[in-house]
Amino acid sequence: MLNRRRFSPGFPEDDWHQQNRERAALVREEHDFLEALRAEVRDAAAAAPTEPHAFRVWFEALKQTGPGQGDPLFPWLGEKASREEMRWYLRQEVAGEAGFDDLVALTQVKLPKRPKLELARNYWDEMGRGNIKGMHGPMLETLSSALSLRPSTEETVWESLSLANTMAGLAANRCYAYHAVGALGAIELTAPGRSVHVAAGLRRLGVPAGDRHYFDLHAVLDVKHSLAWNEEAIEPLVADDPRIATAIAEGALMRLTCGARCFARYRAILWQKP
Repeated sequence: MLNRRRFSPGFPEDDWHQQNRERAALVREEHDFLEALRAEVRDAAAAAPTEPHAFRVWFEALKQTGPGQGDPLFPWLGEKASREEMRWYLRQEVAGEAGFDDLVALTQVKLPKRPKLELARNYWDEMGRGNIKGMHGPMLETLSSALSLRPSTEETVWESLSLANTMAGLAANRCYAYHAVGALGAIELTAPGRSVHVAAGLRRLGVPAGDRHYFDLHAVLDVKHSLAWNEEAIEPLVADDPRIATAIAEGALMRLTCGARCFARYRAILWQKP
């Protein structure tokens, strides 16, 4: 509810005092939620180095060592999942999609020049470089429409919604701006490995290339995005202030922890015996 009110275009209303009171209560709840998740990863993040290059090495190692990495769910999706099982998985992913383009746009506000430019380049790619057919968000909508996914609140597991709310909360609150840089960077770092398997599964199930293009694209493009994000955003930010390393580490681990919970829950449902 908070993020729908916060991000959806609207109009001024007469009862804005009441709306502000309601929003303030939701913001307090959001802060408590984010701080509880941050507390879970604080010790691990504090162990990350604060020298710029060493931190980048630590960050990039999350691709192998971070929560949820190498989860067996994804080879299974690629090789064995039925069409209905794949559709169930994708409904969860669509419901938990917070809009990477909007999150990047929110995160770049008032960042230093070099990181800001990298996030701008990333955003431009998300926007299809000005071509509506190349926009990433509508590509996912195309797949959703082709498979008639229609996510519902009743079917969406709480772990998926938690992930979306975490990403939106980090990007929307400037006190978590560096956490958002880490969380978004973690997506770019780890998404290609998952996308390869999902794309393979969609191919195996006969989904046309035009409909599955979202995952085919992210299996390749995010590798380049990750390298640039780490070099042009993360390393310069840490060089400016070593304290930023810890915030970026916390944000990355928060995002990966949410993802790991999703994967475990998905497996528990998809692999349960009749």
